[in-house]
Amino acid sequence: MTTALPANLVGFVRALRAEGLRVGPATAAAVVEAIEAVGFDDREDLRAALRAVTVVRPAELPVFERVFERFFGAGERSPAPEASATRRAEPLRGVVPVLAEAAPELDDELGLEEVRGGSYAERLATRDFGDLGPAEAEEVRRLIAGMLWRPADTPSRRWRPARAGARPDLRRTLRRLTGPEGDLVPLAWRVRRIRRRPLVVLADVSGSMERYTEMILHFVHAAQGRLGRVEAFVFATRLTRITRQMRRRSPAEALAAAATVVEDWSGGTRIGEAFAAFNRHWSRRVTRGGAIVLVVSDGWDTGDPDLLAVEAGRLARSVHRVIWLNPLAGRPGFSPETRGMRAVLPHVDHLLAAGTLGDLREVVALLESIPARRAASDRTGAARRRWEVEGYHRSHA
Repeated sequence: MTTALPANLVGFVRALRAEGLRVGPATAAAVVEAIEAVGFDDREDLRAALRAVTVVRPAELPVFERVFERFFGAGERSPAPEASATRRAEPLRGVVPVLAEAAPELDDELGLEEVRGGSYAERLATRDFGDLGPAEAEEVRRLIAGMLWRPADTPSRRWRPARAGARPDLRRTLRRLTGPEGDLVPLAWRVRRIRRRPLVVLADVSGSMERYTEMILHFVHAAQGRLGRVEAFVFATRLTRITRQMRRRSPAEALAAAATVVEDWSGGTRIGEAFAAFNRHWSRRVTRGGAIVLVVSDGWDTGDPDLLAVEAGRLARSVHRVIWLNPLAGRPGFSPETRGMRAVLPHVDHLLAAGTLGDLREVVALLESIPARRAASDRTGAARRRWEVEGYHRSHA
């Protein structure tokens, strides 16, 4: 790699910090990852990627735009295709040690060797959310906000014209029959339109989930920005819809707004009653179009397990996938044996951990890979089979 590129990136990071943005080592590493993802071919793609990983609050946006124009302004000529391809192929990880030097005041706190080795971001990815210090939590929030992901698509019921497709388009073909008699008319085709699957989040905010609630809701807020059609609910002893509150531009504003409407924050847990309320009042309104449901809970439940099993089954039959995120699932020796988990597991497609940044990245990877159509195999026991066959708890020990 040429020396100009690292110098430009270092100067960019330093300028952001000088203007008041909190750009620590983990964010600097995220800058590198963003550039790896989009390359340098399109300046607007580069702008969007860097903005996603460095800007958290609305007030920071003008600062970012000013600094970006200073370092990556339109005055620079676009590289030739060959040079661009070469630049994109070059490894950018070597820039991380140089970027770390742009944050000298963090050296004493984190250890310069650890930062330069790139292990700080790796350590954050494996740190339990409940064990994060204030500075670490701020970096994790920023990394969650900057996650780059592409949601799963699904064919819609509507069709669009195509050069070749699954079905002939008879109407378009007939409209073409306006030429001289005897002309051969090519057959018109159509394919189904592709749309994003809606995502519904049911997050447990009871007392046992208190140490994880904030980061999970930051993740939900980030999903709003990436997916567009996201419905968010929280529950402890009752179900509360917070979709409108989570649409606030700033994650901090969104969480503050949600706190004003949730009356049972850090209370007890009655998951069955919450599922029943969702199935009765909201399911038909928000799960149309083959929704994917994320349930975030540790499974500790004080309600009726029989009711929970019945309502979990109703929920599963109304959606495309049910993914259960348990913050405790990544701990060594974990087994889904609480009363609540035993009741719901037969109706869950995937059981994943959600206690660290690395866990959330695995959730994103799963959401990106969900196929458009469900296999013909029976859902019953799917999550438990995956748990036992794939050895998830052993791989996380």
